[in-house]
Amino acid sequence: MNEHDQIKELAKSSSSRIVLLAIDGLGGLPRPETGKTELEEARTPNLDLIAANSICGLADPIAPGITPGSAPGHLALFGYDPFRFTIGRGVLEALGIGFALREGDVAARGNFCTVDETGLVLDRRAGRISTETCSQLCQLLGAIRLNGAKLFVAPVKEHRFVAVFRGQRLSSQLTDSDPQQVGLPPKPIIPLSAQAKKTASLANEFVAKAKEALVHSEPANMVLLRGFSEHPRFPLFSEIYKLKPAAIAAYPMYRGLAQVVGMEVLETGDAIEDEFDTLIKHYAEYDFFYVHIKQTDSAGEDGDFERKARIIEQVDALLSRLFALEPDVLIIASDHSTPAVLKSHSWHPVPVLLYSKWCRPDAVHEFSERACAAGALGRFPATQIMPLALAHALKLGKFGA
Repeated sequence: MNEHDQIKELAKSSSSRIVLLAIDGLGGLPRPETGKTELEEARTPNLDLIAANSICGLADPIAPGITPGSAPGHLALFGYDPFRFTIGRGVLEALGIGFALREGDVAARGNFCTVDETGLVLDRRAGRISTETCSQLCQLLGAIRLNGAKLFVAPVKEHRFVAVFRGQRLSSQLTDSDPQQVGLPPKPIIPLSAQAKKTASLANEFVAKAKEALVHSEPANMVLLRGFSEHPRFPLFSEIYKLKPAAIAAYPMYRGLAQVVGMEVLETGDAIEDEFDTLIKHYAEYDFFYVHIKQTDSAGEDGDFERKARIIEQVDALLSRLFALEPDVLIIASDHSTPAVLKSHSWHPVPVLLYSKWCRPDAVHEFSERACAAGALGRFPATQIMPLALAHALKLGKFGA
């Protein structure tokens, strides 16, 4: 019996409601000027008040020392072992924008990027071009014809797009072309199995033709591909936990991930305030809400310490609206750390708080990395968050006689 089967036997339906607020890339590192992280520098009276009445700790999304991607980090938050349940970014982006994937399709997440005259990557995100510009460039790339498969190119948001390859005997067992850092050229896409040789050839053909099509485009004059994937089949969140779950996320990839585990994705605006409005509007209709805040991660990746701290303050100011709903359980966590001083995801554990009238509050009175390290939850795997949430919502029965 695996962990999902055990939880499924113990889980029970009830009227209590759980809210999981995932503040993407929340964890940070101290900047030398102040010795404080973004979360420590931000003014967070609501987060601190909730923490003082909660149980706190630090969670490892994957395992100590392992830097998470967004998908495995979120799967861990949802209680799925990220080593057992894997999915590429391409499928998530495609599902998130409503692309009708077929059986056998291979999807890749694309970035428009900037390369210099020698082919070295100067900016992996092409200055975060507008979604409108992205749409125009996707129309250009959508005219590319490949030898042996159909190609679909669709805009996602800002510099992101999806490339979908449709044909016979395709495989997603491919390496990425994204070098994940500037100063290096895009990498050739390599098949990881004999079956994937055809798809690797198609993907490399697309990249070469995209380079030709974008030669006069600035700053987006090249593409990077990663996260080649096919539609997976995961156990449904609702069946494991006996919940009626809803997802509130503005960014397509996270909407796609919610769909993969069977959450109902609610329409919402791009602003953080819009997401809280959506939660309030639909609060009576579901008993589990996943609310995703993306902007903190974007600021961290841009190395903008001040902006990340201000976004945390913006979320904090809105928490009074969430708390007015009187959720039976509120979890505030993250899929990974994105310290602005690193400008990237990192392996550092993320701060977590769990509020419930049934929790045993610890001595933590501030929501920060340092304070949560002393919390009663200790340092624990993020996959344990969902069982803890169910227990504190009185949705888990007794194990054994």
